[in-house]
Amino acid sequence: MGQPLLNEGGTTSINFTADTSAATLRYYYRIPESAKGQKVSFEFITTSSTGEKVTHTMGPYTIAKMDMVLDLDMQDKGKAYISLEDLKVYTAAEAAQNLGKIDLVYLYRSIPGITFNHALVAPSASVEYLPGITLPSGVNRSAKISKVWNLRDFHLARLQFSVFIDDLDFEQLNIADAPDYAVNMRSEAGAWVETADGKYRAYIFMNSVNNGNQSARISIKRYTMN
Repeated sequence: MGQPLLNEGGTTSINFTADTSAATLRYYYRIPESAKGQKVSFEFITTSSTGEKVTHTMGPYTIAKMDMVLDLDMQDKGKAYISLEDLKVYTAAEAAQNLGKIDLVYLYRSIPGITFNHALVAPSASVEYLPGITLPSGVNRSAKISKVWNLRDFHLARLQFSVFIDDLDFEQLNIADAPDYAVNMRSEAGAWVETADGKYRAYIFMNSVNNGNQSARISIKRYTMN
């Protein structure tokens, strides 16, 4: 039988009774904010009652630098203003209190002869991509937006596809020629985004869309550039 765990600094220890001949160890590492972008190693040391010692080292592993947020609900004329700095969606009134942080506007439009539907548009975009939208004064940032299909990151989508976007993908991303809008966004589509100041790159996944409610649910991975 094992005794309670003892945590001291970076070491966790447990004592087993002398008749223990085998044990299965399950461990979890909760990543502190300060560890992002750093390397971590794990060292397991076992000492028997006769003094015999076995050491097993795992790592080093690089901790991802990116941030992630899941299941943000958006609605046209509701929470439709996306801040990649805050990783939140705001109403127009809330956006007016966060003028320098609004990177994208979500909207839904059914326009005869045009396939518009669900869209992610930078506030700086031409008014033809923001039909019927009156932006809060001062919400005017630009962004590069590149729409993609079939990139179902497992963490964001939580579907059966074993695809993972990691830090390197953001570091190597080049969407310098992308426009400042993405229209006709569908469920399980996504968009790469780079903010106007180059500080943030992100991948936004459309978990679901609803034409009737003019709404969508998104999840985001965001990388802070050096």
